[in-house]
Amino acid sequence: MNLLLQFLFIFLLLQLLFALWNAAQLPMLEDPRWKKRSDPSLMVSGQRLKRLSILIPARDEAENISACLASVLSCGDAGVELEILVLDDRSTDGTGKLAAAAGGARVQVLEGRELPDGWIGKAYACAQLAEAAGGEWMLFLDADVRLRPGALRAAVAAADIQGSGLITGFPRQITGTWLERLVVPLMGFTIISHLPVLLVRGSNDPRFVAAHGGFMLIHRDSYDRCGGHEAIRSELVDDMSLARAVKRARDPVTLADITAVSEMRMYHQAAGVWNGYGKNIYAGLGRNPLLLLLMLAFYILMYVVPFGMAVYSMLNGLEAAAFWSILSYLAGAAVKRTSDASGRQPVWLCLLMPASIMCLAAIALGSWRGSRSPQGYEWKGRRYR
Repeated sequence: MNLLLQFLFIFLLLQLLFALWNAAQLPMLEDPRWKKRSDPSLMVSGQRLKRLSILIPARDEAENISACLASVLSCGDAGVELEILVLDDRSTDGTGKLAAAAGGARVQVLEGRELPDGWIGKAYACAQLAEAAGGEWMLFLDADVRLRPGALRAAVAAADIQGSGLITGFPRQITGTWLERLVVPLMGFTIISHLPVLLVRGSNDPRFVAAHGGFMLIHRDSYDRCGGHEAIRSELVDDMSLARAVKRARDPVTLADITAVSEMRMYHQAAGVWNGYGKNIYAGLGRNPLLLLLMLAFYILMYVVPFGMAVYSMLNGLEAAAFWSILSYLAGAAVKRTSDASGRQPVWLCLLMPASIMCLAAIALGSWRGSRSPQGYEWKGRRYR
């Protein structure tokens, strides 16, 4: 048992070193060093972005759309012409009227068409927005995202430098309920702990990719080359699928730290966390049950077993086992703290890592069960398989 715990500690220590290095590779969207971290060969010679289309798909977003538009409109001068389009995706709660009232003459509200067979709702909404957009770059923005002053200027600067492709990032996550606190920050954890950030930008391999659908800044030509949302119309995890499509089209994809210029609260209750992640986890793993099982076994071994062994060892007077299990638990917490710091989450949250993993495991198993159920997954009043 002590040998196993020593192995876990060494592995987690190496994981911590990787996470610390990996977090440092994220370019910050508002950082003037962005230019130094980008490939100058991708700059469009002598040209600057003239028009940016901000595209907001909204289905039953009455609680969010006014605040979202207010944040966009209060961002300040972006140095370019802004086009702001909201697609009311057949909402039943007055989202379209609220968007029109909040945006006034500066916002155009489009009426969404009926969802065709074979399409996921958000993908079709985004496709309609792209069809109507006239900007050289398009920023797909979720209605629950709030931009901070300077966000659009930073986005325009990054777009000018990169010249093509996709720029995406994870807004700072605001959480309220306990399930939100335990589960939502794990998005950043999986990236900082396992995905080499440099390969997102530096490799054309679509396996090395990460994206957040709440903030997707994409060049029009890159969007057309990769087939846009029509090419991924049936994909539940639309953001990752679009990023992979951009890579397959040989255009650059950059994952940036956008926590200083944006924030969001994805879910407002435990049920939203369960349903939202439930529809994505199994699909995000390619609907591979073996991969799901291996992932859960790995996370439980690394981040739950040390805590359980620490409690057991201390209760039974096993001093050596208690020592190594506590070290392993603290090393795992340090890995989580590294990702939490990158996502601007509270310090104490990392100590609850074992509970986070157990909640993730429960949702992942529910995601697998949902794929096998005739009812499938329910989201925004629609059902998907």
